[in-house]
Amino acid sequence: MICTRRALLAFGATALAARAEGGNVFADARAYERFMGRWSRMVAPRFLSFAGLGDATSVLDVGCGTGALALEIAARNRKALVMGMDVSKEYIAYANQQNHDERVRFEAGDAQHMLFPDGSFDAALSLLVLNFIPQPQQALAEMRRVTRPKGRVAAAVWDYGDGMQMLRAFWDAAIIADPAAEGADEKHMPLCREGELRNLWTRAGLEHVNEKPIEIEMRFQSFDDYWDPFLLGQGPAGAYVKRLSPEKVGALRDQVRRRLNLDSSSSSFRLTARVWAVRGDRPA
Repeated sequence: MICTRRALLAFGATALAARAEGGNVFADARAYERFMGRWSRMVAPRFLSFAGLGDATSVLDVGCGTGALALEIAARNRKALVMGMDVSKEYIAYANQQNHDERVRFEAGDAQHMLFPDGSFDAALSLLVLNFIPQPQQALAEMRRVTRPKGRVAAAVWDYGDGMQMLRAFWDAAIIADPAAEGADEKHMPLCREGELRNLWTRAGLEHVNEKPIEIEMRFQSFDDYWDPFLLGQGPAGAYVKRLSPEKVGALRDQVRRRLNLDSSSSSFRLTARVWAVRGDRPA
């Protein structure tokens, strides 16, 4: 095992200034769990199957959020030692509260300036966060650096433009009511389109690069099950809703319901979502 427990304990916490409007759109861990945590838990197993960690026994989860990926790694590989790191101290505190596996640790840290020595891990992964890092190319360079030669480096990002129906319905409805919302639409985020992650991995000098779409389907118990998490202020969509007056929130709610072609009943419905996933190996 390349990454020792001493190395994990020695890892110092640093703070990365939050990106995005208001600087604090990912601060409430419990609200995030209601908003996006259930999506993360559904994507994590499929992403790991694609990432193909093999016999990796030390894995770094960059931008671990509330811990879905790190805990899934540990559940799949009983020999793995997993370190999760995230800029949000609130998320890290929540992840540590949920964690009951001594093989998993969560620490606050800066993905762009990691304190781990070169080659500390067998693999480094990042799920649904790379596009929120101000300098993703620097974060990838760090992921490559802390991964041992021939080790796996992999990531996934939502397809915000066409593949994430939950957010697409929201932003399309918001722009109808408020054309200025176009600038906040997450479809403009970097790395969320086909080929962008593959190109980033290739430019970083990783080998055997492979990109693939991964699709999931989420079942909502009712429209409120879908809508209420938008009111919690998490992510760009939540931050946008938080700025609206109660009257405009109500109007947006009605517009979103129409976009989803739902009647006034509380019937369940399903939405699909797609991530672009990429993997590659650090050269020997």
